[in-house]
Amino acid sequence: MRILGLDFGEKTVGVAVSDPFGWTAQGIEIIRREDENNLKKSINRIGELIKEYEIEKIVLGYPKNMNNTEGERVEKTKNFKKRLEKNFKKEVILWDERLSTVAAQRGLIEADVSREKRKKVIDKMAAVFILQGYLDSIAKK
Repeated sequence: MRILGLDFGEKTVGVAVSDPFGWTAQGIEIIRREDENNLKKSINRIGELIKEYEIEKIVLGYPKNMNNTEGERVEKTKNFKKRLEKNFKKEVILWDERLSTVAAQRGLIEADVSREKRKKVIDKMAAVFILQGYLDSIAKK
């Protein structure tokens, strides 16, 4: 069973996928779009990845504020979740993504990745942290 992890942002969707056993998450790509509100190409690419990796479930980063309130990004994420469910008939789990980008940034800095290179991969790495957090939580059950 493979699980897809998504970090849904204004202009990008970071994508990660689990190994077949559901133990580890690997970043696979960043889907970029010119217009924040035009999701057609993003949805199409996610559909291709679902088929390619035989995805059974999707974990979508849930961008709550640090004080646990919900802002504008949460509403957009909830709408994206509905669209994923409608298009792919898969369970979509919202997963608290607070600090995922910070953790990804820290990991890349510790690996001595240049600032320019970090900007190119940060969304994919955030998706890895989101998905790995979910995988770790179900492994404890």
